[in-house]
Amino acid sequence: MQEITYRSPKFYDEAGDHPDRHVHLILIATKPDIIKQVPLYKELQKRGHCVMLGHTGQHFSENLSGGMLKEFGVEPDFNLNIRGEYHELVSQIIGRLGYVIGELKKRGKIVIPYVHGDTATAMAAGIAGYTHAFAAVHVEAGIRTLTPDYDAWKDRFPKLKTKDMAAWREFLMDRKHWKRGSQEPYPEQFNTRTAETVTGIHLAPVELDREFMLAEGFAEDRIRVVGNSVADATMEAVERSVASGQRPVVFERFPLLEKGDFVRFCIHRRENCVSDRRFLAIYGAMKALIEEGRTVLLIDMIQTKKAFERLGLVKEVQALAKKHKNFVFSEVWPQYTDVIAAMGKAAVCATDSGSMQEEMNILGVPCVTLRFGSDRSESAMGGGNLIAPPTDAATIKKIIEFAWDNKEMRKAPKLYGEDVSRESIDFVEEVLGRGEEVFRDEEKRLRL
Repeated sequence: MQEITYRSPKFYDEAGDHPDRHVHLILIATKPDIIKQVPLYKELQKRGHCVMLGHTGQHFSENLSGGMLKEFGVEPDFNLNIRGEYHELVSQIIGRLGYVIGELKKRGKIVIPYVHGDTATAMAAGIAGYTHAFAAVHVEAGIRTLTPDYDAWKDRFPKLKTKDMAAWREFLMDRKHWKRGSQEPYPEQFNTRTAETVTGIHLAPVELDREFMLAEGFAEDRIRVVGNSVADATMEAVERSVASGQRPVVFERFPLLEKGDFVRFCIHRRENCVSDRRFLAIYGAMKALIEEGRTVLLIDMIQTKKAFERLGLVKEVQALAKKHKNFVFSEVWPQYTDVIAAMGKAAVCATDSGSMQEEMNILGVPCVTLRFGSDRSESAMGGGNLIAPPTDAATIKKIIEFAWDNKEMRKAPKLYGEDVSRESIDFVEEVLGRGEEVFRDEEKRLRL
């Protein structure tokens, strides 16, 4: 496999010589992978396990990957260097990672892939391990989309008032008002559900995720609610910023953000960016806020760029940024400490991201989710997150304005734990300590 590059020319020999029978293989591909997987990688290193960091190469630019790896002080042991269209990326992960796992297997190693969340890597890397009869550890397991029951609200949204906003928040805080079965976001819901089937240890962020997996028939003794490792990464970023004693670089570049009182927009989900109606509704709400004088930060992500280009809005959004000093239009920031420093100052975050719903909960910042449902619905049930269905600009704008520095939303309980990496590896060691492999041996389980 000439496409794969290795940090050491003796990669396989060094792995084979390690006395540990198990190879803990931490896989990363995107910025959220790095943020959530590196804490586990470091915890495994600290405990002396044979641990390797594998990069698929999906996010390969300095802004999306390189800068953050340097910030976290890690270097991948190998890179699959995948490129191409989505179907090509998936097949390359399976083929190239399957080769790596196969070579380690030849050297007598039991390989444990650690996959994260709902990414293409989680799905494809899980399959690569499964073809060798190795099951994965699924970090952030069990995330499933729930959708509010809109029947009681569909006639009210076009003329929402402040009292309706408060009632909408209360409605979302009641578990019985949510329905299962959504296949959005695409392809993330497919990825996480597929990854679950090739998983031997499920690390669930919250109790709700555990309930989903139990309902789907996964073994109870292989599921543990540990929190979400983004909590470790977020708090470490806060601590690094404080310890440095220096002004974050992001505030040097954008001093307006240091004052706070702004909304951060993040629009990158495929279903939002390929739908004219959805994208234009979100864009219309953002544009109206800018023109009214509200401070707005928009991060220009890959799918955002494509939507602007497809809809012929590139010149218009650039003109908005030039005309309105209250509009910060920026490329992705390479440093996680900058991201957290800025988000901690925000009055509200309007996002279609999954991870940002978690980060807002950890930071105590009101969140508005620009989707019809959420795969972090626990954050809405906790009162810190509001769903804004992307159907019309006026509705989205009103929900954002209600959430703006909303004191009750800021009081929402923290959901994603502390010392999550330690809890996670404790559970992996517990399973291995039972004399069980990650890929369950039914004969041992039944004591036959």
